[in-house]
Amino acid sequence: MLDLIILSLHFFICFLISVVIWRGREDADLDSSSTETAEMLPDGLILIGKEDDIKRFGRATAKVNGREVVVFYHEGRFHALDSRCYHEGGPLRLGEIEDINGQACIICPWHKFRITLETGEGLYEAINPLEPTPTPQWQSKGVKQRVHEVTIDNGNVYVSPPDLSVSFDSDYFADKYKNNGELAMEK
Repeated sequence: MLDLIILSLHFFICFLISVVIWRGREDADLDSSSTETAEMLPDGLILIGKEDDIKRFGRATAKVNGREVVVFYHEGRFHALDSRCYHEGGPLRLGEIEDINGQACIICPWHKFRITLETGEGLYEAINPLEPTPTPQWQSKGVKQRVHEVTIDNGNVYVSPPDLSVSFDSDYFADKYKNNGELAMEK
């Protein structure tokens, strides 16, 4: 009986620790990543920040029409995506960038989903079991993450407002996390 109590207590403590770690990752932030409401210019472009600052830190986040967008600087190029992963809303601003078959991909810190910075495609590894020696190959799930057009002008980084006439899987979590990056309250 005592063994059952100790085992139950152990599982309960492990559960609490996992909840704290999971919630802590959501609230953690990079020193280089600040979420600010971006300034909209008359031509519709939205100022994200200074080019040199984003290059130095590698990323920046800002609100674009109410949604949180993350801009990455990687290998000489700027990329902008919705900051919440299409899978379950993981904070992409905290993810690592990895090269997969010549494509720069952000790795969601929650469930390790891979998303191309260029197109927003979700990637997965698959094998063809009919091959004599199946070898895993990277495949596309299609475009899942909304990407935003980036413009550099006079040392500033801008993004274009999203075209919401076309929907992407990441739109669901972009809407859910409109309250300063936290889960919005349901009404």
